[in-house]
Amino acid sequence: MVEAKQLIELNNQKRTGLSEENEKYYSDFLIYMRLQLTLSEQQTEEILMEILDHIIDGQREGKTARMILGEDPKAYADDIIEQLPTEKKRSIATFIASLALNLFAYFLLTRGLLLLIGPMFKEISNEIYPVTFSILAFLIFCSSLIGVKIIFSIIKKSLFKEKQTPIKDSIKAGTMGMISMGIIICSIYFLPNIGPSFMFPWYASLITGASLLALSYFLKK
Repeated sequence: MVEAKQLIELNNQKRTGLSEENEKYYSDFLIYMRLQLTLSEQQTEEILMEILDHIIDGQREGKTARMILGEDPKAYADDIIEQLPTEKKRSIATFIASLALNLFAYFLLTRGLLLLIGPMFKEISNEIYPVTFSILAFLIFCSSLIGVKIIFSIIKKSLFKEKQTPIKDSIKAGTMGMISMGIIICSIYFLPNIGPSFMFPWYASLITGASLLALSYFLKK
């Protein structure tokens, strides 16, 4: 059986042979399907490959993707989605864990760099408060998940439209990103130091961040 990753690579290669109209139609369909994170990735990619092959065959006969799959690709995609099995809970948990590890890893890497470079300009404490850090990590994770969900929603709403509004969609996504970043920055500045503390120097922060990033990569693989 061809694995999902290989199907994605093959899909990218085959799509280069589509006409501009067919590419636009199929790309919207593909993005919409892939944004359904609860579906089985393997079977989703197999279905997408079958549909791409149908479009390519039809294109050789002078047919468009719209003629083959219909005027309402979203409704067609929704019908397929209802029939596809959901992803295993362990796979979904792995995806969420990978996302969380990425966020914490970049946070620790950024902290390490600030502690390394910051003292050249201003004295910065190496202390870390576990309770405060846990609250901050939770807020970062929640705001990021909500942000991703909203951005996915914006992308979904932008699909299957004759007239695209990339600037408007970019402004919406950018605004969401700024709000999420604002929440994180405000949390860093205004959260009080709670409970006991211990020293966590820049090199420890960098090593831990790099380790979490490696673990996240391993989970993705």
